[in-house]
Amino acid sequence: MARFNYSLQSILDIKLKMETQAKQEFSEAAGALNDENDRLAGCIRQKELLETQSRELLKGKLDFRKISDNKLSVSLQEERIVRQKDRVKSAEKNMEQAREKLAGVMIERKTYENLREKAFENFLQEENRAESKMVDELTSYTYGQNKKEEQILK
Repeated sequence: MARFNYSLQSILDIKLKMETQAKQEFSEAAGALNDENDRLAGCIRQKELLETQSRELLKGKLDFRKISDNKLSVSLQEERIVRQKDRVKSAEKNMEQAREKLAGVMIERKTYENLREKAFENFLQEENRAESKMVDELTSYTYGQNKKEEQILK
């Protein structure tokens, strides 16, 4: 049996490498998004802590300096939260772009794999045809030889 040689194998190999790279980029983008979400959660926890401190400052003996500092800290933390939300949106956008790129690369790879499968099926059909032809020729030859021998013996 002949050996199957796919003419577009080098392109398929490149597509596989591109898919691996796109998966890595997607993974990095997802990791960055998780990091940004963790930072946002930390900012929110810090704001909640500052608001709790603010309530505590208003319960006991009033220290206007501490209350003012605390209000300033809360407003600064709110600004950090707004900036962090923007970073989260940016990270989400980057992850979505990486996902779309990965999907496109996967489609291209699957296309070349389907082409390879079709080429292999065609190869197998040709091999089967050639084998059938050879069997037919051998059968015809054997039949012809048997007829010759019968004529010689008569």
